[in-house]
Parts: sequence; structure tokens; C-alpha cells
Amino acid sequence: MTTGTTTDPRLRELVLLRRVRDRIDREYDQPLDVEALARGVHLSAGHLSRQFRAAYGESPYSYLMTRRIERAMTLLRRGDLTVTDVCFAVGCSSLGSFSSRFSELVGMSPSAYRRLAAEDGRGIPTCVAKKVMRPVRNREAAPADAPLA
Repeated sequence: MTTGTTTDPRLRELVLLRRVRDRIDREYDQPLDVEALARGVHLSAGHLSRQFRAAYGESPYSYLMTRRIERAMTLLRRGDLTVTDVCFAVGCSSLGSFSSRFSELVGMSPSAYRRLAAEDGRGIPTCVAKKVMRPVRNREAAPADAPLA
């Protein structure tokens, strides 16, 4: 193995995929699409999508929507924004698509989630919410902290 720059193409590609993931994490509230993400790392959109899925288990778009829904959950727990305000604050341009994806990932509508958080009165501490309330695309998958068999 050489020092300095890496010559292994697989490692270089993983670095590019990490850059894409980091960009999604930073700019989730901006209008992002796979083509723009791919251009940013000089890959084709198809290649980026395939490699991202292989590395992270979901497509770049699904990862982006999961980040947006996580942020939306936090904003809805605060209770000072409407569902429509939250939808646009996290970068979604369609309230219907936002509500559908939110319901798919969280298991209830954004308004029901907001109402439940308000009824609780205290909300959920952020540190606990991040661990317990994270949207899960594959509900059959074991939690990250579950012991391996």
C-alpha cells in the first residue's frame, strides 16, 4: 500500500460516495436530485445510484428523503410550525409527497405525529428521539443495537 494518495479505485469511489452522502446531510433542505449529486463527483447518475445503494443499502434519493423526514420529525415535535411550514423547511416542494413519505417512514401522518408530540406536553428529548424515533425503511430489519445471532 502506498502512502499519500490512494490508487485503489474502489477506495476512491467510496470517498466519492461519502462526499455525496455528506452533501445530502448538509444540504438536505436544498433542491437536490441524483443528477446534480452525480455531477458534483463526476459520475453518471446511474452509476452513482447503483454504487450508493451497494454501499449504503438505499438509493441517494431515499437517503435524502430519510434525512428530510428525520429533520421534519424534530421540527414537528417543537410544535411551533405547521405541517406545511415543516414540509417546505426541509426542502420538500409537495405537501402531498411529503405527507405520503412521512407516513410511510414514521407510520403516522405528520399532523398526527405533531398532535401526539403536543399531547405529550414535554416532547421527546432530542437525544432519545434520535435513537428511538429514527424513520426505518425496512421495518423487518433488526435495530442497530440488537445483538447479532
